[in-house]
Order: sequence, then C-alpha cells, then structure tokens
Amino acid sequence: MTSAHLLSVVIPAYNEERYIATTLERVLAVDLSIVGFSREVIVVDDHSSDRTPVIAGMHSGVSVHRLPRHAGKGGAVRAAVALARGDYLVIQDADLEYDPEAFVPMLRALVGTGADAVYGSRYLNAGRHPRQSRLAYLGGRSLSVAVKLLTGRWLSDVTTALKLLPLPLIRSLGLSSAGFELEAEITAKLLARGCRIVEVPVSYHPRTRREGKKVAFRDLVRSVSALVRFRRG
Repeated sequence: MTSAHLLSVVIPAYNEERYIATTLERVLAVDLSIVGFSREVIVVDDHSSDRTPVIAGMHSGVSVHRLPRHAGKGGAVRAAVALARGDYLVIQDADLEYDPEAFVPMLRALVGTGADAVYGSRYLNAGRHPRQSRLAYLGGRSLSVAVKLLTGRWLSDVTTALKLLPLPLIRSLGLSSAGFELEAEITAKLLARGCRIVEVPVSYHPRTRREGKKVAFRDLVRSVSALVRFRRG
C-alpha cells in the first residue's frame, strides 16, 4: 500500500537511558505502510542528566531535539508539536509502558470511524494491571468520573499517554501545561469543542517507582485542576 499520510511520532524523554533504545527500536519496527502511513520520529529530550539524547541520536531516522532546560512532560510535548511535520501526531512515552504496535489499530480507528482523536485505553477491556499501584489505578478511574461530571462524556482512560490526533487539531488547542496534567488539558479542550474521541484497547506494562515511574499523587491533583480549568476550552 502506498503511504499517503505522514505520522509524527513524538517521544518526550527525561532520564530514560535504560529504555529509550528499545522504545525507538519498537517504534521503528512498526509497519505503518499497511494502513497507508509513513512516519517521522521526534525525540524531545527534556534536559536529561543521563545519556538519553546520546542513545536516541544513534538511531537512524530519528530526530533528537534537546531542551535547554527541564520543562516537564508538557513542555517537551509542546516542543515536539511545534517541530512535527506530519498529517497526524501520536504521543508515545519513552518508558515502554505502552506498545507502539498500538499505532496500527489506532490509525485504523481514526480513518475508519471519522473520529477527531483516538485514545489508547488501558482500561477499556481490562481492569487494574497487577503491577499498577491501586492508587494509580483509582486515580485514573476517578478522572474518568470527573470528566463525566464536568462534561457529560465518558472516557475509560482520560490520562492515557497514547493519544493520536490530526496535527492541525492539536496545534489549535493552544496547550500550556508543563507537567503530566497535559493529558487532562488535551482531553478537556477536545471535549469542550465537541470533538469525538474514540478509544482503542491497548496493552499496558506499568513501571514501578524503582524502575523510574515519575507520575505521583500531585499529578492527579494537577490533572483534576486542569480538567476544571480547561473544561470550557
């Protein structure tokens, strides 16, 4: 199949030298031609103190942009959005919690349903992963309830890090969050516009704090605040 569209795979990374090479190998191995897409891969290094940008730069076909100072995940994603050239953009974390093979069913859902955005849901057909903390699981589900109360819409996984959108749409949102609450900001602004979000079940392999998990309880609080703050767009 001829590749008619370009997918920008943007990977925010901060001190991920243990995982970034495998992440990029898996991203580059996904055959997007079966759904008519080619890809560009953009790693935005959030001023890591380890070898993350060096390792990322060893991979052919990967563009590495290093931020001059630590800006948080939101800052890294916003920088990647500005650099992207694709028709569509997908956010992929650098920590191997999400499998890049999900790009294919997500792209099929986007094209096949006419959705405005596609989310890779950890919970659509599954409960809590045995390695996921109860606090993290309950926090994620509570955000689904918060979205329902604030907007009347139900999403099983509001803060999934695997989101696929047309590049012009995500640029038009005027994102401003610096941290992990960016995920909630994207959701709130899409729903405020009446955008149709389709969810696709994806596999999920959560890390522990010892393995480098960075999301904390404060990020849940900030995400709730972002939902309230941006619920009107």
